[in-house]
Amino acid sequence: MDKQFTIGVLAALFAAFGFSLNFIVPFIIGDHSTFDFALVRHLVAAMVGVAILVSEKDPLRHLTLRNWLATATLAFIGYVGYFLAVTGAAIFCGPVIAPAFLGLVPIVLAIVGNRRQGSLPWHLLVIPLGLVLIGLLLVNGTAFTAESLRLDETLWIGIPLALTAVALWVWFAIANQAALAVRPDMPLGTWSALILVSGGVEMLVFFPIGAAVGLFQLPALGFGWGSAGSLYLWGSSLALMATVGGVWAWNVASRRLPVALAAQLIVSETAFGVIGGLVVHTRWPTGVETAGVGVLIVGVVFAIRIFHRGHTQYNEAIPQVS
Repeated sequence: MDKQFTIGVLAALFAAFGFSLNFIVPFIIGDHSTFDFALVRHLVAAMVGVAILVSEKDPLRHLTLRNWLATATLAFIGYVGYFLAVTGAAIFCGPVIAPAFLGLVPIVLAIVGNRRQGSLPWHLLVIPLGLVLIGLLLVNGTAFTAESLRLDETLWIGIPLALTAVALWVWFAIANQAALAVRPDMPLGTWSALILVSGGVEMLVFFPIGAAVGLFQLPALGFGWGSAGSLYLWGSSLALMATVGGVWAWNVASRRLPVALAAQLIVSETAFGVIGGLVVHTRWPTGVETAGVGVLIVGVVFAIRIFHRGHTQYNEAIPQVS
C-alpha cells in the first residue's frame, strides 16, 4: 500500500479517535458545564498552538493576514460554531437524537466530496456508503423510537441546530482541504497551530457573552484549583489528545486523501464513541449495537480497499519519466 495513502488513512482514524473522546465529556466534568470544559480545552490548545508558532525558525513567514483570516474562519466553522450548534442540539433534542443526526456527516461529506472531486465512479461508492448508513441506523436506532420522537416543541429548535452542526462540519472539511490545496508549502503543524490559536481566541471572546446568559458555571463555582482542578486536568488532557491531536491528524489526512474517503473514515468516530460510552457505563453492548459497530467497520474497510485500488490504478496510469 502506498506510504502517503497509508499515512492519510491512519491519520484520519486517529482524528476520529481523538474526536470521539468528546463523547465522554458529560461524565467527567461534574458540576461544570460543557461550556466551561470547552473554554479550558480551547485555551490550552491555543497555548500549544502559540508554542508551535514560536518554535518555528521563521515564525512570521506564514503569519499573514490572509492565513489568519482563513484559519479564524475555519476555527469558527469547525470548532466553536460547530460546538455551539452541537451543544444547543443536545439541550433541545436530548442526548440521543442529536448524535443520531450527526451520523449524517460522513454520508453527506462523502457525497459532496465525491461530487466536487470525482474521486471514484458513483457505483463504486454504493456498497461502502450503504454499509455505513446501515451501521449508523443500527447504532442510533434507539433515537428513532416513538418515545424518543415524542411530540415536543423543543425539537423544532433542536433538530435545525443538529442539521446546522452537520452542515458546519461538512463545510469545514471541504473548506479546510481547499485552503490547504492552495498552500502546498504550508507546514501542517503551522496550519494546525493557526487554527488552534484562532479557536482559543474566539472561545475567549465568547466567554463574557456566555457567562452573561448563564452558560458558564466557572464564575459561580470558582476558578481556583480546589473547585476547578478536575476540570483543568481533564480539559488539558482532552485538549492535547482530541483538539491538538485531532486537528493535526485531520490536516494530515486532508492533504493525503480524497474527501469522500476521509468522510467514511471519520465515521469510525461513532464506533469509538460507542465503545467509550460502554466503558463509561461499564456494560456490554447489545446485539444491535454490536452489529452496528461491526457493519460500520466493514464499511470503512471496504471503502479503504476501493479507494486504494483507485489510487493505485491512477498512479500506474501516470507515465514514468526516467
